[in-house]
Amino acid sequence: MENAHVEDAWVRVPGAAARWLEQLDPEHGYSGFQPPRRPDAAWVLHAMYAWDEGLVTTTHDDLHKSVAEAGLTGTPRLPEPAGDVSELLQGSIVTGTDLGRTGHPGAGWRRLRWRELARGFGEPVVPEGRLPGNRCLRQAHPAGSWSAAIRPPAEGCLDRESWQRLIGVLLRYTVSGADTRCLAYYCPLVTNEWEEDTVLVGRLGDAGPLYDHPAMNSCPSNLWPEDRSWIVYCDWDLWGTKIVGPAALVDAVLADPELEGVRLPWTG
Repeated sequence: MENAHVEDAWVRVPGAAARWLEQLDPEHGYSGFQPPRRPDAAWVLHAMYAWDEGLVTTTHDDLHKSVAEAGLTGTPRLPEPAGDVSELLQGSIVTGTDLGRTGHPGAGWRRLRWRELARGFGEPVVPEGRLPGNRCLRQAHPAGSWSAAIRPPAEGCLDRESWQRLIGVLLRYTVSGADTRCLAYYCPLVTNEWEEDTVLVGRLGDAGPLYDHPAMNSCPSNLWPEDRSWIVYCDWDLWGTKIVGPAALVDAVLADPELEGVRLPWTG
């Protein structure tokens, strides 16, 4: 299905359709509802990438300041810091972290697994008691900004390639497959709509193109089938996406070679 038709395939329904999620997580609807284990759960870590020619000590913040001070408009050999820097305040740090949709940066970059980076620094992938976010892999960005040779995990949205892969797993482990009627909730931090919850309804088979819905700048904050047998949760403030549902589905997510999945039992 072409992305141009995604608005026809996913239509808006009353926000009350997401009301049951508020009962599961009443405090976080503004950034996405985190469901508890139902009965199993895993997190898919958002993809990061490393420059093929090796790491550098120059950070995204260093690069941004150098380009700004020189008044350059061209593209340096390493891309400028990821994300929208137009709203940066004076004295703030360009971390290099994107907010919203991302994908593979292109030629010259390779996938860098969280486990690889964590092993190199001798630290856990996700510290016990934490969620996947900016307090993870701290030795890789001790002063806040990442090496300019790393594209760190995006905040708030699963990367495009992992989203497509996850939808493929969901299709295989959902009884009705592509015809499964699903609902997608977008939090107010994505939509900037605070008066009425934004909920769309469509087919699981059309969930791939939903990633690039032209009215949104993120994947859904929550996605679930009408029977609520599984839920996908992507918080606007995190670097990981949680999948809850049957053990067989969660095992399949963890076993998928293209997804970097991890169980975090302290997250419920």
